[in-house]
Amino acid sequence: MTEAAPSPIHEVFAYLCVSDSAAAIEFYRRAFGATERFRLVEPSGRIGHAELQLGPVVLMLSDAFPEFDIHPPGGGALPPVRIHLHVDNADQMIASAIAAGATALGEVSDAFYGERGGRIKDPFGHVWLIGHSIEEVSPEEMQRRYTAMFEG
Repeated sequence: MTEAAPSPIHEVFAYLCVSDSAAAIEFYRRAFGATERFRLVEPSGRIGHAELQLGPVVLMLSDAFPEFDIHPPGGGALPPVRIHLHVDNADQMIASAIAAGATALGEVSDAFYGERGGRIKDPFGHVWLIGHSIEEVSPEEMQRRYTAMFEG
């Protein structure tokens, strides 16, 4: 039996569950300049689906729906998934996110892979990596620097 070729992928969307979608939409607007495309609200007021435009990409989010096993981050540990925003000015975007209520997870710095950036945790528990290019680095040079970093 031959295996069928996978269907082409046209887009990938981050879909976040947050504890308060209305507040998250406002945070992402203030922190990242997001614009709301639309939201679907159930009769009790929970947001079941919202879409935000962040530059050329769409971020999807919803409130918690435990009855469908949809839960926001919790339990104290950082979630295992990170969202990376590649921007023109990481320092400025990180400062904007912090002013909007995010928490810095370390200092903004230059990295071995040719990017300046940092990490923030939004008020809803999601971690964002925010960076901008500072130099073009080949994969071979990146590996050399990565190895050197671990060798001390």
